[in-house]
Amino acid sequence: MTDQEQAPDDLATDARAVSITINGTCSQHHVQPRTHLVDFLREGLGLKGSHLGCEHGVCGACTVQLDGQVVRGCLVLAVQADGRSVNTIEGLSDSGAIRELQQAFVRHNALQCGFCTSGMLMAAHELLEKNPDANREQVREWISGNYCRCTGYQAIVDAICDVLASRKTAQREGAAA
Repeated sequence: MTDQEQAPDDLATDARAVSITINGTCSQHHVQPRTHLVDFLREGLGLKGSHLGCEHGVCGACTVQLDGQVVRGCLVLAVQADGRSVNTIEGLSDSGAIRELQQAFVRHNALQCGFCTSGMLMAAHELLEKNPDANREQVREWISGNYCRCTGYQAIVDAICDVLASRKTAQREGAAA
């Protein structure tokens, strides 16, 4: 049993009981009030896909979805997720929701060290859902809150634009049939 899962009586501080749906599975945990969501996911649950980078919410490495909205896991406390739904990169990947993006990232060599990749994929997934007609400039603006120190962003933008274009083509072909 990890520190995150221990009963409050087992801890020297005031852990709080929370009920969180994580990647579609509801579970109960005990967390310290000061524990950030990304730390709880990584250390308490072993979900290591979201990374801890700047710890100030500016790099995007800790990006997760909270009730379907992209948030920075380093700026949200785990207790704030009580009664809510959290989706991580692992959940989106396992469900197949980002398969097309993952394949495009590989095709375009849009990942190198991989540290930013989970945050980039989460942001790109949100873009595809909210603005499926985005142009290249809008893609650049959308992912501007996510830092990448390896790729120079060009390949990441290419990959996202590739998915946008293939979806538009599929939509046109479906409409013509």
